[in-house]
Amino acid sequence: MTKFAARIGTIEISGIRKAFEASSGEFFNLGLGEPDFDTPEHIKSAAMQAIDSGFTSYTFNKGIEELREAISAKFKRDNDFVASPEEIIVTSGASEALHIAILSVVEKGDEVLMPDPGFVSYSALTKLAEGKAVGVPLSEDFTMSAEAVKEKITDKTKALIINSPANPTGAVESGENLKAIVDIANDHQVTVISDEVYEHLIYDGLKHVSPARFSDEVITVNAVSKTYAMTGFRLGYLAAREEYVEQMLKIHQYIQACASSISQKAALAAITGPQDCVAEMRSEFKRRRDFAVDALRDMGMGFSVPKGAFYIFPRVKDEKEFVEALRKRKIIVTPGSAFGSRGKNHVRISYATSFENLKRAFEIMKEMVK
Repeated sequence: MTKFAARIGTIEISGIRKAFEASSGEFFNLGLGEPDFDTPEHIKSAAMQAIDSGFTSYTFNKGIEELREAISAKFKRDNDFVASPEEIIVTSGASEALHIAILSVVEKGDEVLMPDPGFVSYSALTKLAEGKAVGVPLSEDFTMSAEAVKEKITDKTKALIINSPANPTGAVESGENLKAIVDIANDHQVTVISDEVYEHLIYDGLKHVSPARFSDEVITVNAVSKTYAMTGFRLGYLAAREEYVEQMLKIHQYIQACASSISQKAALAAITGPQDCVAEMRSEFKRRRDFAVDALRDMGMGFSVPKGAFYIFPRVKDEKEFVEALRKRKIIVTPGSAFGSRGKNHVRISYATSFENLKRAFEIMKEMVK
């Protein structure tokens, strides 16, 4: 007799986590998407104040009211769409938000469209919901075209995942393109799930556009993790029409009950407090992006210049050989096939590490490539 559910057999441990957990302090880890900055002081102070004041109990399932009000104001100010506090759920990271969003709309056999290459969780979470992950081939610059989406939609398509700025490619979708994609999804009664965790990490004068501007059939997923260097706080959130929220709340209350009370207070300080820390981190990430672009060009490697996030996704002749050769030289990168079939023979390089580590790692890489 089989001990375990068949759906578990369809997924594997994330390639990103494998790379992370196989490394130690002696490695240059360019495989993990985690800012190397310390969490800003005013945010840490809010967390410590929550502990000192005894704010350590359960909160409302949806999250504390003042945080949901702040997120609601943030959506109106930064994203140009309206979501009332009652249309928001505070979650344990964007990971939980994605999980409950997919579970709320996907049934056994339903198809979920997602970028290929795309973030590793999309396919795994779809399979856990007993749905079928369908990759949408991306354009040469790694954006998702409306035509490619249209070609993949079938009568079984239930949801479409959009990620801009994108992991693992750093691609940024234009507002015009997003509207065209959302219009197609609406025409086919497909729910859009928009992963926007890198929204504040965009370069070259580009602007982030939220698909929810164009339709109320969108579930918007975000987090404080990347924007404020708060990955360990595990604090995300989502917004959608109340009809969606009611269903997602059922799942959230049983698998999580509520997000960490302490992290909620820290997130409130992050969203309502000074934002100069965000600008400083973005500026440093751009400096690292520019360095990585120049270094890879000098090596003669092919790639699309990332417009956002903190990843670059160059092509290599054989990803397994490339990853292993770097590992022997104490450098960790993530094989592109971890992000979908069309990621094969690419590698994801994260420039979220320190500039000094980045310089040394690229020196070693250059010696290996040449």
